[in-house]
Amino acid sequence: ALKLARKHGIPAVASYHTRYETYLRHYWYLAWLEKPLKSSLRWFYGQAREVYVPSESVREALLADGLADNFKPWPRGIDTARFDPEKRSMAWRARHGIGADETVVLHVSRLVREKRLDTLTAALKGIAAPHRAVIVGDGPDRGFAERALPHAIFTGFLNGEELAAAYASSDLFVFPSDSESFGNVTLEAMASGLPCVCADATGSRSLVVFGETGYLAPADDAGAFAGFLTALVSDA
Repeated sequence: ALKLARKHGIPAVASYHTRYETYLRHYWYLAWLEKPLKSSLRWFYGQAREVYVPSESVREALLADGLADNFKPWPRGIDTARFDPEKRSMAWRARHGIGADETVVLHVSRLVREKRLDTLTAALKGIAAPHRAVIVGDGPDRGFAERALPHAIFTGFLNGEELAAAYASSDLFVFPSDSESFGNVTLEAMASGLPCVCADATGSRSLVVFGETGYLAPADDAGAFAGFLTALVSDA
């Protein structure tokens, strides 16, 4: 597409919305490709007249990687009629065996290692207060998460009103992924009234206001995540 645009003198623009280069470090047999891929991205996006990015934190990360500053903001949004605290459902909680007074810590994502399932599972096991963990989503590493969290509730993939009910019927949201360019799930959780404990990384850093709408912690620091989650679970 880029070759055709250059051949015909047509301005080319691009959208950057997935941090594929960060995925590679989670797969030992691909980790060596991270530097070549970043070099390729610098060349490719440098040819575009404009590159649209979903958050300021992504722009900052790309500039730090040496990309040209041809960025323009293209932020995301979510349906606030669908994702709303009013969707809280005691029937949904009861259907999943959750008591009326239990505090639910929710995670929503594809269940793959680049979502930092290692940090997620260690953090949930480290919460020093009574809670129920609910994991929404599916993926090739679901088995890893299920083995690490045998007492958690795994709902599988949800969408539509069922997903909205899962958010609103929970109490806290945790999302340690550091491979996001935006993080729609964090915005969906916030719209549903949940404080969010997220990775201090691209995407989440542009959405969560530390100490006001949630907390940010290093993506590889399960202890920090567990500490923030414990504090929130313990403070109605």
